[in-house]
Amino acid sequence: MVQTFNELEMILYNFITKNSDKVIYMRIRELSDQTHVSTSSILRFCRKLNCDGFSEFKVKLKLYLDRNEQENLKSTQYYLSEFLERTLKGNLESDIQKMAELVLRTDKIIFVGTGSSGILAEYGARYFSSLGKFSSFIKDPFYPINSKDLKNSTSIILSVSGETDFTLNLANQLKVEGSNIVSITNSKNCQLARISDINIAYYVTEVFLGDSNITSQMPVMYILEESAHIIQKNLKKPAP
Repeated sequence: MVQTFNELEMILYNFITKNSDKVIYMRIRELSDQTHVSTSSILRFCRKLNCDGFSEFKVKLKLYLDRNEQENLKSTQYYLSEFLERTLKGNLESDIQKMAELVLRTDKIIFVGTGSSGILAEYGARYFSSLGKFSSFIKDPFYPINSKDLKNSTSIILSVSGETDFTLNLANQLKVEGSNIVSITNSKNCQLARISDINIAYYVTEVFLGDSNITSQMPVMYILEESAHIIQKNLKKPAP
């Protein structure tokens, strides 16, 4: 829409973006005086933005600012203690053990994730490989999966919400090709958990800044490293 603004509308746009916190409390005459744009031009600008008048524009602007206001983040120690407290009460260790046993029985390990989970997928693949179980990773949501050589593989899929369309699409493709699906999510109440052979949920408070999900990934790091250590210990055991 910015591309359609005329010169006066651009003056208003630039002033408002730089002074949003003040504009929401201004009268239309005050904005006119500050920008040297007539009140009639301001009203046309508001209507162009699907607002009936300046009052509605201010309401919508305030809602937008409230939605994007950064909340006070708790310390990293808070999220770590929250995770550890829930870990002691749940079945996390037994779930990690099941994941490690499944990985030990399979030949190929594929880590999958997009966004920040994609970074952790790469880390997981490198960590597992370093401890003796060679792994690869996929963090491209459009990566083609048409291999017929996945029958004895395990895909470890990382997703905070477990509802990301791209991740679910990759998970379904891998499942169709015969790969075992292990998902690591923040909750068992998600689509990805339901289609998985094993799901490990870590349950920490989700945190958003605007539209960005910045939920702590420390639990995922713990789950990956702990399972890799179990695998490495079993790999070192002499064959019977």
